[in-house]
Amino acid sequence: MRLLIDANLSPRVAEGLRSAGYDAGHVADLDMVTATDEQIFDRAVADDLVVVTADSDFGKLLALRRASNPSVIHVRGVAELAPEVHLDLLVRNLPTIAGDLRRGVIASLSPARLALRDLPLR
Repeated sequence: MRLLIDANLSPRVAEGLRSAGYDAGHVADLDMVTATDEQIFDRAVADDLVVVTADSDFGKLLALRRASNPSVIHVRGVAELAPEVHLDLLVRNLPTIAGDLRRGVIASLSPARLALRDLPLR
């Protein structure tokens, strides 16, 4: 499973995930910091990446396209928190949802809650 961290999360999140043993990159690593959500979505599909974002637009794209991939982790309620908190939240929850992400889900992840919805969204 390869993770692509969206521009609305710090590159430090990708660095920390790599240090924790995950295959993770930031959109900056792909020269896609200014790319549209649609371009990032298409790249994630083409390269079999899981998108990690604080942006609800990826859920909307999944619904509009009735897509079964890419899996998306929507990190919620963390905008004011430090990248280290984002990283900790992901590292604590990724082992639990890794199989689901491979299958195709949107994971809504916050400090208080984890919810999964199978893809395609209905």
